[in-house]
Amino acid sequence: MRIIVILMLIAIIASLGSALVFVYRDQGQGKTRAVKALSLRVGLSLVLFLLLMASYRLGWIGERL
Repeated sequence: MRIIVILMLIAIIASLGSALVFVYRDQGQGKTRAVKALSLRVGLSLVLFLLLMASYRLGWIGERL
């Protein structure tokens, strides 16, 4: 489970970085690539959040004291 979370976080950061690159390269002529990259980041963040919530509910991850 830890590896999945780490890979998802890396994918979220990569998507954010690619959006930044697209904003600088496009110079305001077309923002569709940046918007798609940011939409992907939001989607990945939502999936990660739901995965963590479901994992906690199913007992795959628990509280540490």
